[in-house]
Amino acid sequence: MRPLLALLAAASLASPAAAQSCLTATEAEAIVQVSLPEVIRDAGRVCATLPATSLLRRPSGAFLSKYDVAADGAWPAARAALGKLSDPRFSALLMSDLARPLVTSLVAPQVTGQIQAADCPTLDRLVTLLEPLPARNTAGIVAATLQYLKAERAKGGRIDIPDLPVCAAK
Repeated sequence: MRPLLALLAAASLASPAAAQSCLTATEAEAIVQVSLPEVIRDAGRVCATLPATSLLRRPSGAFLSKYDVAADGAWPAARAALGKLSDPRFSALLMSDLARPLVTSLVAPQVTGQIQAADCPTLDRLVTLLEPLPARNTAGIVAATLQYLKAERAKGGRIDIPDLPVCAAK
């Protein structure tokens, strides 16, 4: 989770206006929702030592299909949220067909690059527990966790957490 937090924090540095902007829970949720299918696929590749039958190791099927469909629906909101944090000079790029694959290809390795082999059984259990939920609920859990972590950082309890561009929970 820490690389995703760092990526979101870095995105907020893209423009001076971004320093005063923050993502609402809905905007953060949209970005997470767009990123989840590739993050899950990449985690499955990283966790190749898991049994082939594990949910995390399945590169396709009903589980990932629901995340793909949800990501398609969330892309317009995610694009707008990314635009809110980005330098206006990048708005043409965000409107291009290259934007979404670029975003997901940057996010997935940032998140999964921190996975250790010992983490894989726990990750597979988490994915299995989240499997019955709609993809939007999973994205909402991640977004709410980001808000919580930002609040913890603000209290001074967790200085190891980057200053995320996520608005405080209301």
